[in-house]
Parts: sequence; structure tokens; C-alpha cells
Amino acid sequence: MNAPWEQTANQPNFESLNKDLKTDVLIIGGGMTGILCAHMLHQLGIDYVLCEADTICSGITKNTTAKITSQHGLIYEKLIRQFGVAKAKQYLDANENALKKYRELCRKIDCDFEEKDAYVYSLNHRRKIENEITALERLGIHAEFVRTLPLPFSVAGAVRFKNQAQFHPLKFVAEISKGLHVYEHTRVQTLVGTKAITSQGTIQAKKILVTTHFPFINKHGFYFLKVYQHRSYAIALENAPNVHGMYVDEAPTGMSFRNYENLLFIGGGGHRTGKKGGAWQELRDFAKRHYPNAVEKYHWAAQDCMTLDGAPYIGAYSAGTNDIYVATGFQKWGMTSSMVSAMILSDMVQGKENPYAQVFSPGRTILRPQLAVQVLESAFNLLTPSTKRCPHLGCALKWNPDEHTWDCPCHGSRFTKEGTLIDNPATKGLKTHP
Repeated sequence: MNAPWEQTANQPNFESLNKDLKTDVLIIGGGMTGILCAHMLHQLGIDYVLCEADTICSGITKNTTAKITSQHGLIYEKLIRQFGVAKAKQYLDANENALKKYRELCRKIDCDFEEKDAYVYSLNHRRKIENEITALERLGIHAEFVRTLPLPFSVAGAVRFKNQAQFHPLKFVAEISKGLHVYEHTRVQTLVGTKAITSQGTIQAKKILVTTHFPFINKHGFYFLKVYQHRSYAIALENAPNVHGMYVDEAPTGMSFRNYENLLFIGGGGHRTGKKGGAWQELRDFAKRHYPNAVEKYHWAAQDCMTLDGAPYIGAYSAGTNDIYVATGFQKWGMTSSMVSAMILSDMVQGKENPYAQVFSPGRTILRPQLAVQVLESAFNLLTPSTKRCPHLGCALKWNPDEHTWDCPCHGSRFTKEGTLIDNPATKGLKTHP
């Protein structure tokens, strides 16, 4: 169960921490966000260290579908409604600049970077597409309404963003991580102020960037209320058509499509972590109906952090934690959001004001409809009797029959059948009894 990226890229290796040290900036988490933060600090000549509990980009990044786009579903009408035009424009400009930064970096890196148009389609709701185009026009962007797509079904309409991109994420990381100050197999167990405690030594930092996908410090920031996780599934097919673009359904349970070399990626079957969904069977049934001559080459799954209002949390970890910053809640758009995070956080550690920071502030209101869902979900699972409890905050775990894992429906931690930790925010595996 692997995406094609690991089979087609050679990742560098880094040693583990074996001493105590001091640094100006400690980055915790070596996914795409942490690597880009390290790259930017390295370019600026700022003293930093990155610690990764496993190996770099071995978590969520290796399972991305690797679309680089400022089109994040039908996001802009929603942002204008919730935050106003000015903040929605901040979000758009931040992601447009992230795309520009990738384009500049990838000119010097062999990472299969390709410019592609991106589409969000709706099967039944033309008005939603029209409303998004109106919102984009208010933000100064001309987006095109499209009536037909090269997909095996009809749509009510789609909005097209031209000149977006896709790439090979691990080829990109393999090149950009060369020479960075990284310690692999070095898990940060706890923080005491801005001192990080690991099993191999301590790291005293002036500032800390938490880029661990889901924030692991529970007592600050209320991330256990503000963030939940979502599973999504993908298959890669040979002998399937080239769809000449990147496509995503506006519906939460819809499908996505893109090509890579001779493969067609189909994504979908998603559900909240710990719940039930269509998973790979839904995708395979679709492929059998519409691409009967195709052959499945790869299948894999990914996990994404979702926020209460649809925008990531990037900035100060909380009002009560000085010099600690966070990036999380990328809503399935991790590639551009990682670059946005690196741009914002590299400014913040220098004491600079970033023009995009306000819309992403983790300190914004949590009074959104999704908050009630979060509270009820957590309360229900905390009260559910079960011998399998998540060590994060004690929720009852659910068995995932598709992936043969124990999953937490509250916050998304996942464990193997034997109890080994797979995905955070838990920081340790399950207790096992002989």
C-alpha cells in the first residue's frame, strides 16, 4: 500500500541526535512543511535544527497526490462570507505566491514539475460553481466556467484555474533537503518552555516551529477542539486515459483525478478518521465501470487535518506560549499550504510582519458550526466503553477493516493491529498485555 513516489525517488539519510545542543530555531516535524521551513531559514543564514521522529517526509507527504494550486475546492466564496473580502484576498495571494515560489525552485530541480489547469466541478449544483466564480471576480481573478470535462460523467459545471501545477514531491524533497541541519529518528517527547526533550538529548532553542501535522501540545491552543482528521484513498491505473488537468469534486465525498506519467490517479472514498467510508472499493468499482481495460498499479491512503472554518492555522501556537509557532489544518491542500507556512513562519521568527498572516491566525474565533460536531464527537467517544483507548486523550478506538488499523474518531491518531503508533497526535503506541 504505497503511492508511486517512494518507488521512484531516493531519499537522503540523516543521523540521529546524540548530544545536547543549542539553536536559535527548532523545527519539530520533517514533512514538507518542516523541510521548507528549514530550507528558508538555511537560505537566510538563521541558526536552526530540524528533528523528525522517523525519516523525512515518511508520514503524510509521501502519500500526497502532489497538486500545487491556489484553488482549494470552492473556498473563496466561503472565505468572503466568513472573513470578508480583504482576508479572502490574503488567502488567495498567499497561495498564488506559494505556487510562484515552487515554480522558481523547480526550475533548478528535476522533480517532474508540470503546469496544469485545475478544475473544481459539481455534479448537480451549477449555482455553487457560479457563486465561486463571482467570488473570484471580487478578488480580481478571472476564472472560467466550464460545462464539460474529459471525465466519464456529466457535470453541472466546473471552475477552471489556469496555470496551476503538479510534481513529484519526494524528488523535490530529495534535492531541497541536501545540506539541511536535520536529525532523523529523533522524537521530541516533551517541551519545557523552549527546551525540547528527546531520548537522545535535549535541544535548547530560542524559538520553536511545530510542524508535526497535528499539534502535539494539548494544554495550549485547544487544537483538540479546533482540528480533526480525515482519511482519503487513491488508486493509480495503467491503461487509463490522460485527463489533461487536475480535477476535484466540490462535494466532500466526491472524487479527484490527475495523471502522472502513464498513470491515472483517482482519489475518493473518504471519511472522517475512525468512521466508515467507501475506501478503495468505491474507487475500484468506479474504475471497473468506466475504465474496464485499466490495471491497478498502486493503491494508498492519506490523512489530512481539517479546521473549523476551512483555513489552516499558521502562526503563534497560542496566547500562552511565547516563541512557539504552529502550522496545521491544511484541508487536503498540503503542498501550497506547506509553502505558505514556511513563508509566514520564517518571517515570524525574524520578528517580521507577514502580509498574509492574519487570515491564518490560530487565535481566530472557534465559534463555528463545526465546533459543536467536534465537542459531540469527542464526548460520545470518550463515553464509549472499549478496551482500546487512544493514549492522546482517551477516546475509544475504532477498528478500520480496510487498513487493518485502530483509528481514533476524535482526533485521528492511528495504530497498527499490534498497537504501534502510525499517525499523531498521540505520541506513543497502545499498551499491550501479554
